[in-house]
Amino acid sequence: MKNRRKFLKNSALLGTGFFIVPRNVLGGPGFISPSDQLNIAAIGAGGKGYDITNKWASGERVIALCDVHPDKKDVINARKKYPNANVYVDFREMLDNEKDLDAVTVSTPDHTHGIIASNAMNRGLHAYVQKPLTHNIEEARKLTQIAKKNKVVTQMGNQGGSSTGVVKIQEWVDNKMIGKIHKIYAWTNRPVWPQGFPMEDRSEEKPANLNWDLWLGPASYTKYTSQLHPFNWRGWWDYGTGALGDMGCHILDAPYKTLGLHYPTDVECSVGSVFQQAWSQNFIPEGCPPSSIVTLHFDKTKKNDSKIELVWMDGGLRPNHPEDIPADDYLGEVNSTNGVLMIGEKGVISCGVYGLEPKLYRKGKETLKFKTESKLLDHDHHMEWINGIKGGYGSAAYEKITAPFEYAGPFTETVLMGNLAIRSYMSMGKEKPKYYPDRYHTSEYGKFVGRKKLLWDGDNMRITNFDEANQFVGRIRRSGWEF
Repeated sequence: MKNRRKFLKNSALLGTGFFIVPRNVLGGPGFISPSDQLNIAAIGAGGKGYDITNKWASGERVIALCDVHPDKKDVINARKKYPNANVYVDFREMLDNEKDLDAVTVSTPDHTHGIIASNAMNRGLHAYVQKPLTHNIEEARKLTQIAKKNKVVTQMGNQGGSSTGVVKIQEWVDNKMIGKIHKIYAWTNRPVWPQGFPMEDRSEEKPANLNWDLWLGPASYTKYTSQLHPFNWRGWWDYGTGALGDMGCHILDAPYKTLGLHYPTDVECSVGSVFQQAWSQNFIPEGCPPSSIVTLHFDKTKKNDSKIELVWMDGGLRPNHPEDIPADDYLGEVNSTNGVLMIGEKGVISCGVYGLEPKLYRKGKETLKFKTESKLLDHDHHMEWINGIKGGYGSAAYEKITAPFEYAGPFTETVLMGNLAIRSYMSMGKEKPKYYPDRYHTSEYGKFVGRKKLLWDGDNMRITNFDEANQFVGRIRRSGWEF
């Protein structure tokens, strides 16, 4: 077994494009020889991690399952699916013990993506990490560097990157079907979990066999609450990344990829309000707002000779109909809860989440529509990663991966720029103003916060005109949870 892993690893490092006898030669279509199987571990085996029980993993060996709550129902189902897999609670123990691992999937809450993936990749393991790649910008930059240094095969779990709709949009952009594109709108109905309200101070008993300290990971200690586990952590900054983190890497992939965008030059935002009492706006700097609008600007790219303004809307907000789209046509998805508009000098490209159902509207011409198949997105996205591992780092199969960390890292940084702006906007310090708190936003430094444009030096990961905002580029970690 160890010789097989060494062979796979050395072949990947050499970038060889072919080193396994084709399956159809050995035993006909669908045949997989033992040497052609990968040893995979799922870190976070419930929730989205349960994907590993789908058909994409049926041709590989799932030899380990790791979850901080091993008795949770969906984790038990995964254990039944792979009865021979070793079961762990602590990913570090698993990585120490499983010497024959080739690759890991990481499907934990956002705040532990970075520490788990870095541990795995520094051991030479290939990694599939759910979106967003990391909890913050600094972690995304580090994972990109670690993946390159160790020459491991990676994929971020934004399955829409493998959509045929994105391919079609790329074709339209490359052929200048709507000319230079200057504006992008993107929107989502998220959050669909409680957000914008204070967390209740409850006294709750922790579920049996849940390792709460491991779940908290790099975050400071807090007592167990069902308001965080198993799902609603998304609305709290210590653990989640809000609506942008949940859907941004799905929805923004099509414009970011097809236009060849890189780091934005600046960011600004506005956020929605909740009033549980008259004249008293909820102010919750530790939690995400109920809605937001984020505006990013980008320089010209090789694929689009025009500066671009990107406007993100969440909390159910969406843009108005451009004049090129008929009044009776829906924007984005049929129910309009998620979507993208790419506005050019000669028309508009629209699509739903994952780049699905793209449409091309041009002045005075027939609307072009492209039918996409969404059922196989997860399977195809996973198989790109599997095939890339077997082909080797830098191989032809590797080049077909749509969200390797060399792409997913800078992309995630851009998505999380919105959260940097939102958190800066909400950073008022310890005391909120007595009167009109919605008007007077001051930080502990006594400076105006939020309602300004933040200028971004992407190469050096710094806001250049408001230093207090840079505290949100990374995070403070508990001892023992450093990279």
